Amino acid sequence: MEYARQGHITPEIKNVACLEGLEPARLVNLISHGKVVIPKNILRGNISSMAVGECISTKVNANVGTSKAHEDVKEEVHKATTAVQYGADTVMDLSTGSQIDSVRRRLLKEIEVPIGTVPIYQAASTCSSVLDMTTDDMFNAVQRHVEDGVDFITIHAGVTLKAVEHLISEGRILDIVSRGGSFLAAWMLHHGRENPYYAEFDYLLDIVKEYDVTLSLGDGMRPGCIADASDRCMFEEVITLGELVQRSRDAGVQAIVEGPGHIPLDQVEPAVRSIKNICDGAPLYLLGPLVTDIAPGYDHITAALGGAVAGMAGADFLCMTTPAEHLALPTVEEIKEGAVVTKIAAHAIDLVKAGQRERARIQDNEMAGARRDLDWERQFKLAIDPQKALAIHSRCKDVETCSMCGELCSIKLMRDVLDKK
Repeated sequence: MEYARQGHITPEIKNVACLEGLEPARLVNLISHGKVVIPKNILRGNISSMAVGECISTKVNANVGTSKAHEDVKEEVHKATTAVQYGADTVMDLSTGSQIDSVRRRLLKEIEVPIGTVPIYQAASTCSSVLDMTTDDMFNAVQRHVEDGVDFITIHAGVTLKAVEHLISEGRILDIVSRGGSFLAAWMLHHGRENPYYAEFDYLLDIVKEYDVTLSLGDGMRPGCIADASDRCMFEEVITLGELVQRSRDAGVQAIVEGPGHIPLDQVEPAVRSIKNICDGAPLYLLGPLVTDIAPGYDHITAALGGAVAGMAGADFLCMTTPAEHLALPTVEEIKEGAVVTKIAAHAIDLVKAGQRERARIQDNEMAGARRDLDWERQFKLAIDPQKALAIHSRCKDVETCSMCGELCSIKLMRDVLDKK
C-alpha cells in the first residue's frame, strides 16, 4: 500500500495488472486507496501475486483444517490441493486440533496460493479453556502465524463489549455462530474487559505490517439464521469494522472486511451495499451468504445463490461452502463440490462485473462456439469441471450428439440445413 501511494509499480502490482487486464496505474490507485489488496506475506516467495477488490475478478476461498475429532494433516493438505485444482484462489486453515502448527506449515510449504488463518483458534487451543486465554496468548498466536508466512489473518476485532450488550438486550435465535466471535464474546463476558484485538488494535497493526500481512476483519456477529439477518448486532459490528478499516489504511496495512452469513435474498443487495459504503469500499469477503436455513447437505448451493447476488451488488471474495456445512468436517469430494459450485458463482458475477465483463464473456463465447460445432473435446476443455462433463457425456452412444436429443439435436439440424444454403 505504501509503495502504491508513492506511485511505485512493484513486481506484484505489475503481475496482478497483467492477470486482471488492468492498467498498472489504475491498479496502483486502487491499492493506494485500499479498494484492492494483494495478500502476500513478504516471506512467501513461492506464490504468484493475487488480488481482491474493485474491478478485480471475483475470488474464491476454500476452508480446510483439522478438528480435535478428526486430525489428519495429510488429508487436509489433499483437500487444499483439490480446492485449488477446482478453482480456489486462496486457502484458509481453520484447524483447531493438536496439530495446528503442522497443518499450517505444510500448507504454506506445499500450496502455492495465499494462505489465511484464524490465530484465535491457536490461542484457545493452547489453554485449558477459552476463558483462560490471556492477552499475550492472543497476540502471540498472531505473531506466530505471520512469522510462519501466513498471507492474511482473520481477526474478530469488531466483537466489542457494546456489540455483545446489544446481543444480550435484543436476543437472537442463534446468538453467535462465529467460532472466533464466540471465543471473544465469552472471554469478554467472563473477564468484564474489552476485546484485546479492539482495545490494542494499534499493536496488532504493528505486528502484521512488519510482514505486509493483510487483515481480514472478521464478522464475529454475523447472523447465523435467516431470522437474525440484518439486525442491530450485525450492523453494530459493521460500523466498528468501518472504523478499523480506516485505522488500518492510516497505518499502511491492507484490510478486507468479512460479511454476513445467513441473509434472505431480498436483503442481500442492501446489506452488501451498506457494508461497502460503511467500510469505504474495502474488499468484501462473504461467508455465503446462505439464503435459506432448510437445506443441510446442499448449503454449497444456498451459499452460491447468495454469493452470486452479493457479487452483483459489489462483493469481491466468496468463501466456498461445502455440502457438509452445519453437518460434519468435509471430505475431499465435498471440498471439490464446494469449490466448483462457488467458482460457478464467481464466474457468473464476473460476467456482469465492471472491469471484468468483457474478459469473462470470452470464455462463454468460446463455449458457445464449441457447442455450435458439436466439438465435445473443446467443451470439456473449457468446462469448470471437465472430468464430470466427460463422465456424463460418455453415457451417450452417438459420439456426435448427446442422448437428450440424439438425431433430433437442434444444433445438428440447423447446422445441416444452413450448410446446404
